[in-house]
Amino acid sequence: MSADELTIADYPLAEMRPDLVRGQRGKGLAEVTLEAVLAGQVVLDDLRITGTALRQQADIARAAGRPTLAANFERAAELVDVPQETIMRIYELLRPGRAASKHELNAVADALKVQYGAGTLADFIREAAEVYERRGLFNRRY
Repeated sequence: MSADELTIADYPLAEMRPDLVRGQRGKGLAEVTLEAVLAGQVVLDDLRITGTALRQQADIARAAGRPTLAANFERAAELVDVPQETIMRIYELLRPGRAASKHELNAVADALKVQYGAGTLADFIREAAEVYERRGLFNRRY
């Protein structure tokens, strides 16, 4: 069975399909041992979740009839390579009353798409900008 054919029977991947789970540097779960950690052969990137793993989780969620959860996993997969500072800045802007305008959120969406290839997340932020404008959430609330 290939990763393209994931079903709910494959969940959780770490237990059911450990052969598919890899860290940022490509190290598989079987290679992440206490001995390898003590020998300095395992680093933090070997433990970080990957976009591939999140897309696999999305496939399983979709197979389980959970399309909203699948969409969340897909957006998360796009965030893996976005720097933490950028994520926190976007989070702050998405809080009601923090962004000054729809233009400000759209500029963030454009940057995500261009710099990180995060098109799905960019679309999500553009949709939020539309809703914020409709509901008057660009007004300062503090």
